[in-house]
Amino acid sequence: MIQLAEISWEWLLPLLTGGTAGALASKYLAPKPENSAAYLSAKENLELELQESEEQIKREYKELEQDLKSTIKEAERERKSALKVREDTITEHSERLDQREREITRRDKELNRQERDLTKRERQLDQQKTRLESQVTEAEELLAARSGLTREEAKAQLMLDLERQAKLEAVDKIRQIEETSKSIAEEQARALIAQSVQRYAGEHIAEHATISIPIKENQTGKIIGREGRNIRAFSQLSGCDLLIDDTPGAVVISCFNPIRREIAKRALERLLLDGRINIARIEESIRRSESELETLTRQYGESAALELEISGLHPELLKLLGRLHFTTSFAQNVLQHSVEVGAIAGMIAAELGLKPKQARRAGLLHDIGKAADQLVDGDHAEAGSALCKKYGEAKAIVTAVSAHHDEEGQSSLLAQIIAAANILSSARPGARRAALAAQLQRLEALEEFIQELDPVEKVFAFKAGQELRVVVDNAKVDDQSAVVLARDLAQRIEEEFSFEEDVKVMVIRPTRVVSYAR
Repeated sequence: MIQLAEISWEWLLPLLTGGTAGALASKYLAPKPENSAAYLSAKENLELELQESEEQIKREYKELEQDLKSTIKEAERERKSALKVREDTITEHSERLDQREREITRRDKELNRQERDLTKRERQLDQQKTRLESQVTEAEELLAARSGLTREEAKAQLMLDLERQAKLEAVDKIRQIEETSKSIAEEQARALIAQSVQRYAGEHIAEHATISIPIKENQTGKIIGREGRNIRAFSQLSGCDLLIDDTPGAVVISCFNPIRREIAKRALERLLLDGRINIARIEESIRRSESELETLTRQYGESAALELEISGLHPELLKLLGRLHFTTSFAQNVLQHSVEVGAIAGMIAAELGLKPKQARRAGLLHDIGKAADQLVDGDHAEAGSALCKKYGEAKAIVTAVSAHHDEEGQSSLLAQIIAAANILSSARPGARRAALAAQLQRLEALEEFIQELDPVEKVFAFKAGQELRVVVDNAKVDDQSAVVLARDLAQRIEEEFSFEEDVKVMVIRPTRVVSYAR
C-alpha cells in the first residue's frame, strides 16, 4: 500500500495535467519569471491548493480505508458466525451419531447376552429332556417289571387315571360355575321381581294380591275335584293360584294381575253358588266372567269420564280407564286417584285462566299407563303417553302424561299442573292407607332424632315425612357447613329409618336483622 507521505511532486505534477488540476497547473505553473510577484503568488496559491487537495485525498483515503476495514471485519464476523453455526451443527450431529453408536453397541451387547442366555437355557433344556427321557424309560421298565404290564397297557391305565382325575376336576369346576351362576341369577331375579313388584303396588302388594272367598266344608272337595283335576283346570284357565286349607273355611285366590284375579273371583263365586263344579262348568264360568268384566270395565271408564264431564274418549281408552278400578297403588285405587287428579287439575287450571276441560282430561288419563304397563316396555308414564298418542289425544295431553313424574322436562304449564295435582292427590291425608298412629310415631321419632344434634334448633316434617326442614343456628353453621350437615343428616336417616319414598332434607339458616325506630 502506498503511503500518502511518500508522494513526491516529481510524479504528482504529471497527474495533475488533466481536468481541474491540469487547468490549475497550466494557470499557475506556466512559465513566468521566477522572481515576479505574480509568479510567487501563483506558486503560493498552487501550493495551498495542492496542500488542501492532498489533505482531502488523505481524508477520503482514510474514509475508504475505514470502510474497507469495517467491511472486512463484518465479513470476518459473518464468516466466523457461519463457521460457528456449522461447527455447532457438526458437533451436534457428531454427538447424535456417538449416542446412536453407543445405543447400538449397548443393544448389541444386550442381544449377545440374551443369545448367550438362550443358548445356555437350550443346553439346560436339552439336558433336562435327556434326563427326563432316561427317567421315563427307567420308570417304564420298573413299572413293567413290578406290575407285569406292557408299555401299552401301562399307557392305557395311565390314560384312565388321567381321565378320571380330569372328570373330578371338571365336576368341581362345574359345581363352582353353577354356584356362581345361581348367585348371579338370584340377584338378577330379585332385581326383576323388585321392579315388577314396584309396577304393581309397592310394599302393599302382599295385601292386595290375594282375595279370600268363604266356602262351606263340603265345597272343598268339589273345588279340588278328583285327583285335583278341578283346581288344576281352574288355575290353568284363570291364570290364578287357588290356596285351600291355609285359611279354614275360605279359599284364597292369588294373582298379581288384578283383572285375572277379579275374573277368577267372579267365576269361583258363580261356581260355588251353582254347586256344580267340573271342567266344562269352569270354562263356561270363566268365559262369562271375562265377558262381564269387559263390560264392567267400560262402564267404570264411562262413569269416570262422565263424572269429570269429559267426552270424545276413544273406546279403548275407556276400557283401560275401567281396568284402573281394579288396580291399586300404595293401597290407593288408581281410578279414584285419576278422577281426583282430574278434578284438582281442572280447578287449578280455572284459577290460572287456562282450559279446565283440557286439564281434567289430562288428569284423568295421567296414570292410564298403569293399566297396560305390564304389556309394554318402559314405566307407566311412557306407556300412558304412547297410548294417548295412539288413540288420538292432543299433543299437550300426551306431553303432560309423559312428564307428570319428571321423567322428562315439564315444558308446558299443563304438565306442571298435572304433576302438582298428582302430588296433591297422593299426599293428602287418607289418600294412601297407612296406620296413622304408626306414621305419626315415625315422624315424631324422626324429628326427635334430628333435634338431638347440636347446631339444630328446630325440626319440621312436611308432606307425610317426605320433606324435612331443619332450622340451625346461623352463628354455628356457615354455607359450607350447611351442605355437609344436609348430607350427614340424609345419611343418618338412611341408616336409622326406612321410608317408601325419598326424604328431602332442607337445612335453613335464618338471618335475623334487628332495628329500632325512635
